[in-house]
Amino acid sequence: MSKLWFSLYDRGTYKGDEPSFYDTKDIKFTKLIEDNYTIIKSELEAYLKHHQLQTYFNASMVESFGTWKTISLKWWGINFNENYKFFPETIRIINSIDGLVSASFNKLEPNGKIKPHCGDTNAIYRCHLGIEVPDKIPVCGFRVREEWRSWEEGKVFVFVDAVNHEAINLSDRNRFIFSFDVIRPEFKNKSKYICAVVMTSLFLQNRAESLGFLYKLPLKLQHIIGTLLVPFAFLAIRVRNFLHFIKYK
Repeated sequence: MSKLWFSLYDRGTYKGDEPSFYDTKDIKFTKLIEDNYTIIKSELEAYLKHHQLQTYFNASMVESFGTWKTISLKWWGINFNENYKFFPETIRIINSIDGLVSASFNKLEPNGKIKPHCGDTNAIYRCHLGIEVPDKIPVCGFRVREEWRSWEEGKVFVFVDAVNHEAINLSDRNRFIFSFDVIRPEFKNKSKYICAVVMTSLFLQNRAESLGFLYKLPLKLQHIIGTLLVPFAFLAIRVRNFLHFIKYK
C-alpha cells in the first residue's frame, strides 16, 4: 500500500512506484465514462454555444497566459451547483462513481503548453476523457514521467497526479478533455481529509501568486501554516456546499 503523500507537507518530487498510466481495464468506472462519451460531449458543445470557459487560476503553470481554460463541476469536494443546470446528464453520470471528488472540462488552446509539474497528492486516479483532440504526439499529447501519449476522442486514460507530467497542444485548433479525479481505494476512508489538505495547498498556491514571500518562508513554518489552515478548509467545503445547494436547488 502506498504512503499518503501531499505536496503541502512533503515537497520535492514524488517518488512512488505507480505506473505512468494505468490499464483502464482494471478500473471499472472508465467504461462508464467512455460509454457516455457522446452525452458528455454534447453537453459541452451546447454550453460553448453561449458561454466561455475561464482561465485556470495558476498562471505559472502555462507558458502563455490564458491558453488553459476550464469549467468545474466539482473541485476537491466542492460542488459547483451553479454549473449543474448546463450539464445535468454529466452530473448524473459522475455522481454514480464512488469516490469522485473533482470533475471539469478543460481547453488547451493552440500552441498551449502546461509546464512540467507534480500534483498535490498521490491519493487520486487522475482521469482524462478525450473530447476534441486536434492531433497526436508530437503535436498534441500528454507526458507522465518519460512516457508520452495522445488523447483519443471517446477514450479515457488514467494516471497518478503526483508524478511529473505535462501537456502540449502545438496544433492550430483547440483541445478539449473531460478531467476527473477519483480517490484510490486504499485512501477511500480519508477522502474528506484529502480534499481539505489539497484545498489548503491550492489556496496557498493562489496566495503565493500575489504574495511571493510565502514560499520563501522556512519549510517548517510553511508546514505549520498549512496544518493550521486544514480544519478551516474542511469546514469551508461543507459550508459552501450547503449554501450553494440551498441557492441553486
